[in-house]
Amino acid sequence: MNNRDYKYTWHLSLRTDRPVEGCVMKPHAYMYGKKLDERDMDKPLAPHSKKMREPPPQHEFSYRWFRGPLHEACAYEGCPRRTSFLPHDWSKHALGGTDCTLQCVSTQSSLYKAIFCNSNCFVNAWKTQYTVPKEAVSSRNNTPMRSRSTSAGSMDEDYMNFDDAESTRSSGSKSPTYYAQNEINNNHGTPRGFLGGYTGSNHNPYNNNPAGDFLSGDDWIEISRDQLYVPGPDDVGRKLKLEAAAYSLDTGELLMSRVVKTDVVLARAPDPAKRNLVTAKAMSGGGPRFRVVSYNVLAEIYATQQQYPYCDFWALSWDYRFQNILREILDAAPEVICLQEIQADHYENHVYAAMSDAGFEGVFKQKTRQSMGLAGKVDGCALFWRRSKFHLVESYSIEFNEVAQRQATQVLGLNPRSEEGAAFINRLSKDNIAQLVVLEFIQNTSRPSREINQICIANTHLYSNKDFPDVKLWQIWQLLQELESFIMSRGSNLPLVICGDFNSTPDTAVYDLLSRQSVHPGHPDLNMANSEDIPNVLPDAMNINHSFQLGSAYQTILGDEPWVTNYTVNFKGTLDYIWYSAQNLRPLSAAPVPDEERLTLHGEALPSTEFSSDHIMLISDMQIIGGGTR
Repeated sequence: MNNRDYKYTWHLSLRTDRPVEGCVMKPHAYMYGKKLDERDMDKPLAPHSKKMREPPPQHEFSYRWFRGPLHEACAYEGCPRRTSFLPHDWSKHALGGTDCTLQCVSTQSSLYKAIFCNSNCFVNAWKTQYTVPKEAVSSRNNTPMRSRSTSAGSMDEDYMNFDDAESTRSSGSKSPTYYAQNEINNNHGTPRGFLGGYTGSNHNPYNNNPAGDFLSGDDWIEISRDQLYVPGPDDVGRKLKLEAAAYSLDTGELLMSRVVKTDVVLARAPDPAKRNLVTAKAMSGGGPRFRVVSYNVLAEIYATQQQYPYCDFWALSWDYRFQNILREILDAAPEVICLQEIQADHYENHVYAAMSDAGFEGVFKQKTRQSMGLAGKVDGCALFWRRSKFHLVESYSIEFNEVAQRQATQVLGLNPRSEEGAAFINRLSKDNIAQLVVLEFIQNTSRPSREINQICIANTHLYSNKDFPDVKLWQIWQLLQELESFIMSRGSNLPLVICGDFNSTPDTAVYDLLSRQSVHPGHPDLNMANSEDIPNVLPDAMNINHSFQLGSAYQTILGDEPWVTNYTVNFKGTLDYIWYSAQNLRPLSAAPVPDEERLTLHGEALPSTEFSSDHIMLISDMQIIGGGTR
């Protein structure tokens, strides 16, 4: 066929994420076509592409997963990665800032073809290398590359990255003969059968034998034909191969196929380190007790490589982080859980089910804004309680955007379409929300009935921008106003706990309002409206107050707030708190935040392979005093 008869090029892209035990692996397969330009007719084709007369037809993918032999990652005997596949040992932090492997190419060195996981291991091993005799060098040069093993004991191919270890195949105009018909009928999870021509690293694209070379000593075992694969303990320390084949929906013809090899499968992260509790001096009496935790878990939509370049891409994935976060939460044995930055689709698909299985019931409220791209890509707050401890009496949520609209029109009498009204509403409409629940302790027949009490739990996440302290102050003031009305309307002395990420350090007006019931008129956060570009959204300082007597659990137990609750490269400070109504609750304990040496043991900052959020979870035990409400 004349080269000019081709009008299109077909391309097949295939990649998958770093495999970690227990984390779902999803192939990212994409086949597409490009129209050929006259100038491109005689140019060589890019890898994994071919020239065709027509654009690619509608197609579907079939997948196969293979497990390789055990992988020895480094020839340096002192390297921990020779025996450990823990994520902490394989992070960029552990590898000295890079995950690039090195290979000795000197034929005269005793380390010839040896693979090293990083430059430090190579330098250390080089100190022990020696020059081999000339006859040995000649013998090495006559050894075929494909059969030559490295000193680490694996075939050279095992040390290729994704692109190096890929292969592509495509069919002609005839129906494919690369799969066995009986396998199509028995296939589970993929639309077609498998490519019999695939033979692992000894792969021959024109071999129609469905077993053939693959079974002849390649040490790669087929483990799944589903689209998704979850590595298990048997996969740890090995590499995987993924085969993707695109088939025409109309004819069943094999269009293109490709194989990629993964990095070595890592073990799941170790269990979280125990957080010891500091307890208050024992006091007699009191009512029911409960443990509350507050945790900003870092939503996936914010956990980007651009924001956290010091953290490995695979350690930022939600699958990896959720495993760690869930274990950390459950290890704290809480009875009330206040979470921030829970993504809507993750709550629906993962979080609620996992918490339900662990014995919790919960509610979720997403931020007011639209999702970021796909449905469910918006974060919010989630509040859970242990079923065996509490009944839900009431659930209520607050949208600060709606409160701003109501205050502008009903309180201040502003026209939302006027310049002043629009500026007021736009300044305050930041999509933040809050949750309120009233929980009732399940009656214990061994306790007097007068101790069957209720508590109110509030969970919020205030606006994050440091240049909007007036907005944060307005939000927390409105939340406190809503809580006052909520509790007073029930005519009861209802114990109150307020948890969340307040995005405010202890020197801010937000902290002052919570802890002192008012804000000093001279506080800089009250004087934002000096510029013509910033509308005044706050009333006179005398009117910014509340009637609660609130204490901070950590300040009460430890004598000060945590030294940090948010620890990143760009910011280190305290933003998260657990507040309580001092007239009817008392904190019994608090878990100190780990010191800096511990936080940076496996990473430059948070998140890391050990700490899967950029925030640290707060934990406190509470007890009702003074009878509470019945």
